[in-house]
Amino acid sequence: MLEGFKTEEVGKALNQEGIAVRSGHHCAQPILRRFGLEPTVRPSLAFYNTCQEVDHLVATLKRLKGGRSTTVFG
Repeated sequence: MLEGFKTEEVGKALNQEGIAVRSGHHCAQPILRRFGLEPTVRPSLAFYNTCQEVDHLVATLKRLKGGRSTTVFG
């Protein structure tokens, strides 16, 4: 969870970094609410994703967590 960010902001920032994700309820609003969750950001990883792509996702999330960067939100 990234405190202080809307899911749309995280999705947009990741998209700007070339990372495809979905943000929102993912057609599962009732179950999300059941667990006390609201919209989420969901990356979809598969066997063809490389370690470098996963590292890029993690690094971008860490950068977001560190603060609102003009590089990310430019």
